[in-house]
Amino acid sequence: MLIDSHCHLDFPELAAERAAVLERARAAGVGRMITISTSVAKYDAYREIAEAHDNVWFTAGTHPHRAHEEPDTTVEQLVGLARHPRCIGIGEAGLDYHYDKSPRDIAERVFRVHIAAARETGLPLVIHSRDADDDMARILRDEMGKGAFRALLHCFTSSRALAMTGLELGLSISFSGVLTFKNSDDLRAIARDVPIDRALVETDAPFLAPAPHRGKRNEPAFVAATAAALAVVKGVSAVEIAAATTANVLKLFSKMPAIPA
Repeated sequence: MLIDSHCHLDFPELAAERAAVLERARAAGVGRMITISTSVAKYDAYREIAEAHDNVWFTAGTHPHRAHEEPDTTVEQLVGLARHPRCIGIGEAGLDYHYDKSPRDIAERVFRVHIAAARETGLPLVIHSRDADDDMARILRDEMGKGAFRALLHCFTSSRALAMTGLELGLSISFSGVLTFKNSDDLRAIARDVPIDRALVETDAPFLAPAPHRGKRNEPAFVAATAAALAVVKGVSAVEIAAATTANVLKLFSKMPAIPA
């Protein structure tokens, strides 16, 4: 069984045919999914999706693109939202200097609030980082010095240096369909060197569909293609990579129940 550790089932591209999307995921061997928050204001939408489907869980948080819209998100607010039994993580939160939709000082402040919430709840933080490697490494080192927290660098496309910093600090790293792209040799080299017990797979659906689906709308079923690519990079079987990445999700997102034998 595979787990799509990061998708956006609330986005209109998937919501319009959510039942069919979930059924195709099951048929592809994707037994569970985590639908990731991009806005605290949309919390009820994520909660309702997870409550309606026994194989979906969710997170609570503010995406860096939305940090300027939710600059006053508090630790207490996030901690309260995370008490729901199907809310298993904080985020996604972080820095995005590619689009720079939020002022960088606001994005950093909101990101640090999410780190504090992850620390207080014990839930993992889902980190979005794009074109912000130096500041991301600085913040992670600084915050880890204040007290340990669990976290995941999602949809990793950053530098080897940031990957190594994340691993040094105890973070996990998740790979998306970008791993399958022809021009992703550097990323595949990084994935090869990430310990197999720290690697996850995701779709980030509806974005970044992997080959051979590239150019199409992404969906959780397609995480199988990313897992297959990671298996090739690692030199292991598809069965081994499915078992490893599933175990890694369950270890990191430990509020998610174990899979029945």
